Amino acid sequence: MLSDYERKVLRILYNYKSGRRRFPTVHELTVKTGKYKADVMDALEALITARYIHWEDKSDTANLVILEGWEREGERPKVEHRKPPVNNSNTDYWTQY
Repeated sequence: MLSDYERKVLRILYNYKSGRRRFPTVHELTVKTGKYKADVMDALEALITARYIHWEDKSDTANLVILEGWEREGERPKVEHRKPPVNNSNTDYWTQY
């Protein structure tokens, strides 16, 4: 299972590539994530190890290949869905959401 930060980096890579037709540089990843270069590189290494990306020539992110753009279904964290409180008052919508 990917950490939140690794998932964030994967989504940035995927969305950036689809929107701009290129991958962000490591510097752009540091700006977008608010983390240091070492943290970005650690996340990229984790994505390589988990086989979400392939990056043989690490001199430039242009050499990156995304193998899977989304976290695998069986690895997603379980999200608990709560039912909203039932109340017949119309003000609940404005005060609770």
